[in-house]
Amino acid sequence: MIKKLAGEVWKPLVFSGWRQLRNRYAVSSAGRIASYKTDALKGGKVLNGSLTTGYRTLNLHRPDNKGTLYIHREMAKIFLEKPSVKHKYVIHQNHNKLDNNIKNLRWATLEKMITHQQESPAKIAYKEKQANRTVGLKLTASQVKKIKDILNSKTRKITIKQLAKKYGVSEMTMYRIKSGENWGRI
Repeated sequence: MIKKLAGEVWKPLVFSGWRQLRNRYAVSSAGRIASYKTDALKGGKVLNGSLTTGYRTLNLHRPDNKGTLYIHREMAKIFLEKPSVKHKYVIHQNHNKLDNNIKNLRWATLEKMITHQQESPAKIAYKEKQANRTVGLKLTASQVKKIKDILNSKTRKITIKQLAKKYGVSEMTMYRIKSGENWGRI
């Protein structure tokens, strides 16, 4: 038996192949998942699910459609209306991937989702850590200054491939230096 939380609403989880499974599944507006035979609240069992890249998931082996259900996406399909067809992504407003309370989920466009990811405290901390890193780097700050001068030169005669080979790094590293993704502070 599942104890219902205050204001919690349970809805059945309907997906491709759900009828062939021996159990039924439901999600709640509080972000909980349950399996049950006939009634989620009376005979159901709350599930933890699994974690896939930090997101709560339900791994079900469905006939002809094995796969993972991302709980936040399924909840958004059930509880939230899509503002437009461009809203294909579900974001966690507080950046906590495990907080699947429906009040924390929103449909987003690709642009909004990317912006939201860049504003994540974890992403900001990672960028800060990388910017201040001094150990394990193939290039020095003075080498990067020279590389940037060469890359920005209007009379450059050397290709990016040749420049990468000269400094012993990949071409992608050169492109990242040029765009400012790597060594942006220099």
